[in-house]
Amino acid sequence: MNKRKWIGVLIFCMLTGLIAGGCSSGGSSGNDPNKPVTFSWLVYDRVEGKVREDWEIFKEIEKKTGVSIKFNIVSQEGLAEKKQIMIATNSVTDFMQVDNQEGREHGPEKVFLNLNDYLDKAPNLKKFYEDYPEAKAVATGSDGGIYTVPVIEGDAAGKGFNFIWYTRKDLLDKYNLKEPTTVDEFYQLLKDFKEKEPKSYPLINNAIIGDTGLYTVMGRAFTGIQGFYNIDPTTDQYAFAPYHDGYKDALVFMNKLYSEKLLDPEFWMLTQAQWEERILTGKSLVTYFWKADLESLVDKARKAGIADYELDALPLFAADGIKNYQYSRPVIGGSGRAISAKVKDKERAVQFMDFLVSEEGSNYLSLGIEGKTYTMEDGKPVYMKEFGTSPFNTLRKEWGVWYDLITLNNAKSREVWERGLSDKSKDINKRYEPFIIPAPKQIVKTEEELELEKSKLNNLNKFLEQRLTEFVTGKTPINDETYKQFLDDAKKLGSDDLLNMYNTAYNRTYGKK
Repeated sequence: MNKRKWIGVLIFCMLTGLIAGGCSSGGSSGNDPNKPVTFSWLVYDRVEGKVREDWEIFKEIEKKTGVSIKFNIVSQEGLAEKKQIMIATNSVTDFMQVDNQEGREHGPEKVFLNLNDYLDKAPNLKKFYEDYPEAKAVATGSDGGIYTVPVIEGDAAGKGFNFIWYTRKDLLDKYNLKEPTTVDEFYQLLKDFKEKEPKSYPLINNAIIGDTGLYTVMGRAFTGIQGFYNIDPTTDQYAFAPYHDGYKDALVFMNKLYSEKLLDPEFWMLTQAQWEERILTGKSLVTYFWKADLESLVDKARKAGIADYELDALPLFAADGIKNYQYSRPVIGGSGRAISAKVKDKERAVQFMDFLVSEEGSNYLSLGIEGKTYTMEDGKPVYMKEFGTSPFNTLRKEWGVWYDLITLNNAKSREVWERGLSDKSKDINKRYEPFIIPAPKQIVKTEEELELEKSKLNNLNKFLEQRLTEFVTGKTPINDETYKQFLDDAKKLGSDDLLNMYNTAYNRTYGKK
């Protein structure tokens, strides 16, 4: 009899489970918002420290919400493939970070949960989209659903920034060299360094494209355009940098640096490890990189026995007639947190996301625990001084704070970190502030525009990287004929089509004529 009753209970559970999604450990929490529930979350191990299940911030979050997290951990190298497979097979974890574009594209296919259906029960999320209309725009799919919570990267004022020119300050002072403020003075500095340190190749880059890439930085200095495609701040429209008259001048300049051995001869194929080794050992003396790494590099060099080693920032420079600027961090990042459309307890999952967006939840992910990872000074949080000039290493490893794919507000972490910077780093920020302008907003592309981008951009980028390297290294001479052929080939690969598409999408997204 007992056995028959037990079977009956199981059958009842199964039937009601089909209707209400209950009778499971991860199922509906009914009217009890604090009933224990576990959600899965896709993450990767960072170099600063591996993901841990026992991070104290998540114990505190569980006390507040009743939610525990089971991390699905992959390597950084395997993350993209894992995410793609999960999306393609509609088997995503309960929580995961995706490109906002992926959210817009696959949300309407019922891969991700439509958050718009739950905003009446999620006041913090609702306010988030009201406060950040750009976030709502990039999170909204073609069906009007909202599928991601975009990560906050920069401050609303558009003043926070990431990159600076580095130089060996100890050698600059030793040889009484002048800090450059123009392209010609920058060239002369490299010449002077080469004369004084003949075994060096003064200029080195850690990449050729991307934010710190040689072609990106020099292209902006000579054209005012950041990267191959971006907003021209003088026109508020997208531009293709190689179409600008100054782009050929940038190639001539880089070719001169290469031929005079002022630029690392392996600039187009350097690894991160090679870049760091050459900067630390004096094989290279000038670079453009993340400002956050300056003091840690100095520490590494001194621990290696170079007692007088010192790095400092050089001024930003641009060619005559070109706007001298650097974009701030974007306020809204390109990725966001999404919830699986198949999550067993949808309301509870949204409520948990709502907590993470709240001030309290955001503080756990971005700051940690007061008295353990940060203290309050003059009413504002400051990371513990014992964490040093690079607190993110300890925060990520020991606490899970400011951890990629977990935090939702990098801007908050950076603000607190910069509040505790050394006087030197604060002085660098002050020197660069006049050149920083707000980053362009993201654009929302239609399915047709996405297909155009997928079909053309990758091949065009590969072509540009190869051809520019041939110009800079002298394999292809730089003259009117070869440059015209370069542009004609770029057009055949779709440079005009992409430029028109970016401007159409940008103007449509933000109501510009």
